[in-house]
Amino acid sequence: MTQEQTPATTLPEGYTFRALEASDYANDYLETLKVLTTVGDISESSFIKLIQHWQTYSSIYHPHVITNPQGKVVATGMLLVELKAIHECGKVGHIEDISVALTEQGKKLGNYMVCTLSRLAKEQGCYKVILDCGEHNVGFYEKCGYKQAGVEMAQRF
Repeated sequence: MTQEQTPATTLPEGYTFRALEASDYANDYLETLKVLTTVGDISESSFIKLIQHWQTYSSIYHPHVITNPQGKVVATGMLLVELKAIHECGKVGHIEDISVALTEQGKKLGNYMVCTLSRLAKEQGCYKVILDCGEHNVGFYEKCGYKQAGVEMAQRF
């Protein structure tokens, strides 16, 4: 790994990496996610049901956040672990929903999130971890140690 690809191994003082909690509805989780994409109107009760679903299937869903010293969510990320029929019923990690609050960008929070979720995928026994990103984010993910592989295809409904 080159100096430019060195993963962030620490967070700024007072920042915390942890699992997403239902209380993060009030701590700007959805606002931070809006930096990435359209979120829509999600009620607190819908959010709690979503968290409960993820917790029920915790071997698959691994949602995490980084909070600032005030306890507000400033970065988001999700590791999904897919069990496959190939590679001797192997597991593939999927990194999703990487988002950093605009006011917090430049602090390597996204790098820390991606690298930590990648390590979690390895700890979960995944034989690889993959992600999709826009062309404009390729350089960022290369700094996290990722390489372009294949082409993403999509059909939206």
